[in-house]
Amino acid sequence: MNPNACPTPDGRDSLGALIGMVRSEIVRAIETDLAAQGADLKFTQFHVLKRLAVAGPMSATELARAVDLDGGAMTRQLDQLEAKGYLRRQPHEQDRRALRIELTEAGEALWRHLYESNVATLERAQRSLSAEEREQLRDYLERVLTALREKD
Repeated sequence: MNPNACPTPDGRDSLGALIGMVRSEIVRAIETDLAAQGADLKFTQFHVLKRLAVAGPMSATELARAVDLDGGAMTRQLDQLEAKGYLRRQPHEQDRRALRIELTEAGEALWRHLYESNVATLERAQRSLSAEEREQLRDYLERVLTALREKD
Protein backbone atom coordinates (compact mmCIF):
# COMPACT_ATOMS: atom_id res chain seq x y z
CA MET A 1 0.00 0.00 0.00
CA ASN A 2 1.28 3.47 -0.88
CA PRO A 3 2.11 5.34 2.35
CA ASN A 4 1.43 8.69 0.68
CA ALA A 5 -2.13 7.60 -0.12
CA CYS A 6 -3.03 6.60 3.46
CA PRO A 7 -3.67 8.58 6.57
CA THR A 8 -0.88 8.44 9.12
CA PRO A 9 -1.48 6.63 12.44
CA ASP A 10 -2.83 9.86 13.93
CA GLY A 11 -5.50 9.97 11.18
CA ARG A 12 -3.94 12.85 9.23
CA ASP A 13 -2.97 12.65 5.58
CA SER A 14 0.74 12.31 4.86
CA LEU A 15 2.65 15.29 3.52
CA GLY A 16 2.78 13.72 0.03
CA ALA A 17 -0.95 13.08 -0.04
CA LEU A 18 -1.75 16.57 1.25
CA ILE A 19 0.49 18.26 -1.32
CA GLY A 20 -1.09 16.11 -4.04
CA MET A 21 -4.60 17.09 -2.95
CA VAL A 22 -3.68 20.79 -2.85
CA ARG A 23 -2.22 20.56 -6.36
CA SER A 24 -5.33 18.75 -7.65
CA GLU A 25 -7.62 21.41 -6.21
CA ILE A 26 -5.53 24.23 -7.67
CA VAL A 27 -5.61 22.53 -11.10
CA ARG A 28 -9.38 22.04 -10.81
CA ALA A 29 -9.93 25.67 -9.79
CA ILE A 30 -7.76 27.01 -12.62
CA GLU A 31 -9.48 24.79 -15.20
CA THR A 32 -12.89 25.96 -13.90
CA ASP A 33 -11.77 29.59 -14.24
CA LEU A 34 -10.37 28.93 -17.73
CA ALA A 35 -13.72 27.48 -18.82
CA ALA A 36 -15.62 30.39 -17.26
CA GLN A 37 -13.45 32.81 -19.23
CA GLY A 38 -14.10 30.91 -22.46
CA ALA A 39 -10.51 29.72 -22.81
CA ASP A 40 -10.37 26.32 -24.49
CA LEU A 41 -7.34 25.21 -22.47
CA LYS A 42 -6.47 22.51 -19.99
CA PHE A 43 -4.19 23.25 -17.06
CA THR A 44 -1.07 21.90 -18.78
CA GLN A 45 -1.60 24.16 -21.80
CA PHE A 46 -2.20 27.11 -19.48
CA HIS A 47 1.01 26.24 -17.62
CA VAL A 48 2.97 26.22 -20.91
CA LEU A 49 1.55 29.64 -21.87
CA LYS A 50 2.27 31.01 -18.40
CA ARG A 51 5.88 29.79 -18.45
CA LEU A 52 6.48 31.40 -21.87
CA ALA A 53 4.79 34.64 -20.79
CA VAL A 54 6.88 34.85 -17.63
CA ALA A 55 10.24 33.52 -18.84
CA GLY A 56 10.14 34.41 -22.54
CA PRO A 57 11.06 32.26 -25.53
CA MET A 58 12.94 29.03 -24.90
CA SER A 59 13.69 25.71 -26.52
CA ALA A 60 11.18 22.88 -26.33
CA THR A 61 13.57 21.00 -24.05
CA GLU A 62 13.86 23.94 -21.66
CA LEU A 63 10.10 24.41 -21.70
CA ALA A 64 9.44 20.71 -21.08
CA ARG A 65 11.77 20.78 -18.08
CA ALA A 66 10.14 24.00 -16.78
CA VAL A 67 6.62 22.51 -16.86
CA ASP A 68 7.71 18.95 -15.97
CA LEU A 69 6.67 17.16 -19.17
CA ASP A 70 8.46 14.49 -21.17
CA GLY A 71 9.39 15.15 -24.78
CA GLY A 72 6.37 13.42 -26.34
CA ALA A 73 3.88 15.17 -24.07
CA MET A 74 5.58 18.50 -24.72
CA THR A 75 5.34 18.00 -28.49
CA ARG A 76 1.60 17.27 -28.21
CA GLN A 77 1.01 20.38 -26.12
CA LEU A 78 3.03 22.53 -28.51
CA ASP A 79 1.18 21.13 -31.53
CA GLN A 80 -2.20 21.90 -29.93
CA LEU A 81 -1.23 25.40 -28.82
CA GLU A 82 0.33 26.17 -32.19
CA ALA A 83 -2.85 24.97 -33.95
CA LYS A 84 -4.85 27.38 -31.75
CA GLY A 85 -2.51 30.19 -32.78
CA TYR A 86 -1.06 30.86 -29.33
CA LEU A 87 2.58 30.02 -29.98
CA ARG A 88 5.04 29.50 -32.78
CA ARG A 89 8.26 27.62 -33.30
CA GLN A 90 11.07 29.83 -34.58
CA PRO A 91 14.61 28.84 -35.65
CA HIS A 92 17.07 29.10 -32.75
CA GLU A 93 19.52 32.00 -33.13
CA GLN A 94 22.65 29.98 -32.23
CA ASP A 95 21.69 26.37 -33.04
CA ARG A 96 20.21 25.80 -36.49
CA ARG A 97 19.02 22.32 -35.44
CA ALA A 98 16.93 23.69 -32.57
CA LEU A 99 13.75 25.73 -32.36
CA ARG A 100 12.72 28.48 -29.96
CA ILE A 101 9.14 28.44 -28.72
CA GLU A 102 7.52 31.85 -28.33
CA LEU A 103 4.06 33.26 -27.78
CA THR A 104 2.24 34.83 -30.71
CA GLU A 105 0.35 38.10 -30.30
CA ALA A 106 -2.79 36.00 -29.73
CA GLY A 107 -0.97 33.99 -27.04
CA GLU A 108 0.23 37.15 -25.31
CA ALA A 109 -3.27 38.64 -25.45
CA LEU A 110 -4.75 35.44 -24.02
CA TRP A 111 -2.22 35.44 -21.19
CA ARG A 112 -3.03 39.08 -20.35
CA HIS A 113 -6.72 38.14 -20.34
CA LEU A 114 -6.16 35.13 -18.04
CA TYR A 115 -3.54 36.62 -15.74
CA GLU A 116 -5.90 38.32 -13.27
CA SER A 117 -8.04 35.21 -13.02
CA ASN A 118 -4.96 33.13 -12.23
CA VAL A 119 -3.87 35.57 -9.55
CA ALA A 120 -7.38 35.53 -8.05
CA THR A 121 -7.45 31.72 -7.97
CA LEU A 122 -4.12 31.53 -6.15
CA GLU A 123 -5.24 34.30 -3.81
CA ARG A 124 -8.43 32.34 -3.02
CA ALA A 125 -6.30 29.31 -2.18
CA GLN A 126 -4.46 31.34 0.47
CA ARG A 127 -7.27 33.51 1.80
CA SER A 128 -7.25 31.95 5.26
CA LEU A 129 -3.53 32.66 5.73
CA SER A 130 -2.04 35.86 7.09
CA ALA A 131 0.77 37.56 5.17
CA GLU A 132 3.28 36.06 7.61
CA GLU A 133 1.79 32.58 7.21
CA ARG A 134 1.95 32.91 3.42
CA GLU A 135 5.65 33.73 3.64
CA GLN A 136 6.21 30.83 6.02
CA LEU A 137 4.36 28.42 3.74
CA ARG A 138 6.39 29.58 0.75
CA ASP A 139 9.61 29.21 2.74
CA TYR A 140 8.67 25.71 3.94
CA LEU A 141 7.72 24.53 0.46
CA GLU A 142 10.89 25.97 -1.09
CA ARG A 143 13.00 24.20 1.56
CA VAL A 144 11.19 20.89 0.96
CA LEU A 145 11.72 21.29 -2.79
CA THR A 146 15.42 22.10 -2.31
CA ALA A 147 15.89 19.09 -0.04
CA LEU A 148 14.22 16.79 -2.57
CA ARG A 149 16.37 18.12 -5.42
CA GLU A 150 19.65 17.74 -3.52
CA LYS A 151 21.81 14.83 -4.54
CA ASP A 152 23.05 12.78 -1.58
